[in-house]
Amino acid sequence: MTGRRARTGRGWDASPPRAGDADGPPRSRRGRRGSSGGVSSPSADADARRDLDARGGVDGWAAAGAPGADAPRGTGASPRDEAELAREVCLRQLAVRPRTRAELAAALAKRGISEEVSAGVLDRYDEVGIIDDAAFARAWVSSRHAGRGLARRALANELRRRGVDGEVASEALDELDEETEAETARALVDRKLRTARGEPDAVFRRLVGMLARKGYPPGVAIRAVKDALAAQSAEAAEFADGIDADALADAEGELTPDSRPLD
Repeated sequence: MTGRRARTGRGWDASPPRAGDADGPPRSRRGRRGSSGGVSSPSADADARRDLDARGGVDGWAAAGAPGADAPRGTGASPRDEAELAREVCLRQLAVRPRTRAELAAALAKRGISEEVSAGVLDRYDEVGIIDDAAFARAWVSSRHAGRGLARRALANELRRRGVDGEVASEALDELDEETEAETARALVDRKLRTARGEPDAVFRRLVGMLARKGYPPGVAIRAVKDALAAQSAEAAEFADGIDADALADAEGELTPDSRPLD
């Protein structure tokens, strides 16, 4: 049986015409397309290049006509909108959590806001009570002591890092008295003792170290752990009886808390 003869392109076996062939000659697919989807003509390209050269090239366009060329770094605002941008930055920061004046000033500086505009916005927020470092310090001390069990020394360091004035911080820390601090230390130790493993002396060192990292004075930490061990078991109580809390507190420089964190 002979194979099927290939179409010659003439007569009855010619290939059927494709749509559009009858409308005219095939269209050329060459040529660049512009942003509107049409073909870019040589004259249009030349006009665009001349316009760009007249502006001093890409750098000249950015300096002369690019949006936001004179705005603070990282923004698209003009200089006259700098105060508005500063207020927006502050409100976004405050929406996350309360902030001190120093924290807001740092955030504004990071966004390239000038010191003059920053001071004006922050002064206004001080006047209306949106910024209140004293209230911030009181709330910080209460929250961090209740939530993390931090003592006054650790809290003072945190407030200082956030730019709270020393006198303002001291007033807030005065609301946390020694009795409350000692009770919190004991509660922390009792909670850790439920899962503590090891010999009494090793447990003692780890727990004292845990309290020291939270800012408790050596005397408070040692007494809290000693009392908790005395109430735990006969073996632990016997070990606790041999602890001289006052002597250990005086020799705090010789104590090396275990490196394994319990908190």
